[in-house]
Amino acid sequence: MKFDIHSVVRPHILNLAPYSSARDEYTGKEGVFLDANENPIGSATPENWNRYPDPYQFAIKEKLAPIKGCRPTQIFLGNGSDEPIDLIIRLTCEPKVDNIIILPPTYGMYEVSASVNNVAIQKIPLKPDYQLNIDAILEAINSKTKLIFICSPNNPTGNLINREAILQIIENFQQGIVIIDEAYNDFSDEPSFIPSLDEYPNVMVLQTFSKAWGLASLRLGMAFAQEELITLLNKIKYPYNINGLTQKLLIENIDNTDFVKKSVATLNENRAQLEKELSELPNVEHIYPSDANFLLVRFKEAKAVFDYLIENKTIVRDRSKVILCDNCLRISVGTKDENSILMGYLRSYEA
Repeated sequence: MKFDIHSVVRPHILNLAPYSSARDEYTGKEGVFLDANENPIGSATPENWNRYPDPYQFAIKEKLAPIKGCRPTQIFLGNGSDEPIDLIIRLTCEPKVDNIIILPPTYGMYEVSASVNNVAIQKIPLKPDYQLNIDAILEAINSKTKLIFICSPNNPTGNLINREAILQIIENFQQGIVIIDEAYNDFSDEPSFIPSLDEYPNVMVLQTFSKAWGLASLRLGMAFAQEELITLLNKIKYPYNINGLTQKLLIENIDNTDFVKKSVATLNENRAQLEKELSELPNVEHIYPSDANFLLVRFKEAKAVFDYLIENKTIVRDRSKVILCDNCLRISVGTKDENSILMGYLRSYEA
């Protein structure tokens, strides 16, 4: 594959001198630290937080790389996946000049981040079966297209995007970067694209600790790509983008992959049971196949059902106004008790 990252990145960023933090200039752990204007006395907490954290999160990346099947140098950690989404747009797209392609219905932050950065958006809707319209995507690519965002399993539809279709886009779009958002990949049997990064240098993969890992409150997202792209993302990020407490808690959790496996197995079982019970409701018209930790469900009266659930403090997501999701509610899979409460209200609504 003939792909040159330098032709994709905005020229002035290639020549940009990044901010050099105190922890860039000295990476040792021991010494008398008088370089960063920190408070040497400590913190008003049982554990001291007075020192700046590792700006590149090396300890996390060393532990994470073998879990994900990549090298530590292929990992970027961000404040949620939203940070690398924003950074990749800023890195590659000239405002008012370049454009990105998104495939609605899909995750809303791709569009929001592009709009914030004044970057044009081409929307190529998925087909009615929520798969890629390959011909329309390839036809939409022009000389100013820098990024294509593909979410698989897709949010809010829950389905996997056909892998061969994704590969076709990757192979036919070598002027820019294909971002594959795998936030829900843990809940599917589909292999990640991460081990294929050396084969496809024009790919960036997004994952998160918010779903299967149960660490949404820590706000830690992952991006995986060729080393040179990761270096450029580190060049333009804020110096200390991942706080010390998040790094500490992640280190404490990252070895517990058994929890992730058990959590995924439990939620997938709960999803199957929830799908079965929902299918028995006369107000449910269709339940879309899901490889994620949620179900997209089409109701006869979605807005009325949504309002009724809200009145009973049972909160789902109304996706009725999203393209190709008419009368649809997105329901996150809960615990057995939470799902039982939901079903109780849905059955009482039918009555």
